[in-house]
Order: sequence, then structure tokens, then C-alpha cells
Amino acid sequence: MTINKQQNGSVLTIAVQGRLDTTTAPDLEKEIKTGLDGVTELIMDFEKLDYISSAGLRVLLSAQKAMSKQGSMKVIHVSDLVMEVFEVTGFTDILTIE
Repeated sequence: MTINKQQNGSVLTIAVQGRLDTTTAPDLEKEIKTGLDGVTELIMDFEKLDYISSAGLRVLLSAQKAMSKQGSMKVIHVSDLVMEVFEVTGFTDILTIE
């Protein structure tokens, strides 16, 4: 998995490429936690995300909770495969997906 972070003022975009699973989820969690100071909008770009497991979903839920206290979070460029996981798990009701 590759993580690319880009900050523009108070907007942080994190692009994730590859597989978000039990092996890689801790890396993403660390990147999110260390990057949220002063951030009012978190954008998760999943254009190149191939797979997400329950560990990845847990990281997203944690990020959503953190951002609800200081701003907003949205997930963009979600593939059909990842969207299916979001739909089955009910994450479409929790996350803002564009």
C-alpha cells in the first residue's frame, strides 16, 4: 500500500493505493492521527484502492469520529468493489462518499 498526503491550508487529502487490510491499516491509521492538527476537512482519495478489509473500515470509522469533532471527512473516487463493501457493511450511511 502507498499513502500520499497533500495538505492545502486546513484541507488534508490522503490518497491510498493498493490494499487496505490488517497488514497495512496501522500505517494509514498512523498517517491520519499524525496529520490532523489544524485540519478541518479530510479527504480520503480511494481512486487507486484495490481492496479494503474490516481493519481498513475500522481506521475509516476512527478517522470519521475524529473529524466529526473538528470538521468534516469525505471519501472520493471509490471503486465499485470498495463501494460494495461500504454498502454491505452500512458504511454508506456513516461516511460522506462522492
